[in-house]
Order: sequence, then C-alpha cells, then structure tokens
Amino acid sequence: MGKVVTFRATARRDESWAVVASTGRGTRIASIYPTRAAAEADCEWRNRQVAAYRNFLERNEIAIPRHTIRPYRRADLPRAWRPLPALGFLHGQC
Repeated sequence: MGKVVTFRATARRDESWAVVASTGRGTRIASIYPTRAAAEADCEWRNRQVAAYRNFLERNEIAIPRHTIRPYRRADLPRAWRPLPALGFLHGQC
C-alpha cells in the first residue's frame, strides 16, 4: 500500500491529423494521417499541385483550394468518407 504508482500520459489513439481542403465556404477532409509530419508533407505536396495549376484555375474561374492541417478524430469522420484526390478540385470533388 505504500508504493506510489505513476502513470505516463500517452497519446490518444483516436486522434489523427487531417489535411483539409477549403474552397470558399466548403471544406472537405482530403486525407487522414497518424502523424503531423506525414500530414504536413501531404499538405505541402497538395499546395504545390495547386500552384502548378493556378493559371488554369484562374482562367477557368475555378475556386482555388487551400490546404491546411488540423487534428481530427476518426470517430468524427462521416461513414462514406473517402480520401480526396490531390487534383480532385478539378473534377468538382471539393
């Protein structure tokens, strides 16, 4: 009874990192990653893809998506959620 038991705080397993695509008022979760570093790498890649198509988007008056990162719980994902292709905004998926 005289022993002190210490508990280490562990990372919550239900929390992940989401790459979120935003255009105007619409937002959509593009992809989910277990680590922030992986999410940042994907977010940078998606932003480079958008930059490469920026002139095309502006000429065709397509809203330019912004990609950001935020923590997300898998329990909050819609049942029918599917990852958004990097250039999904070209097909009206964002």
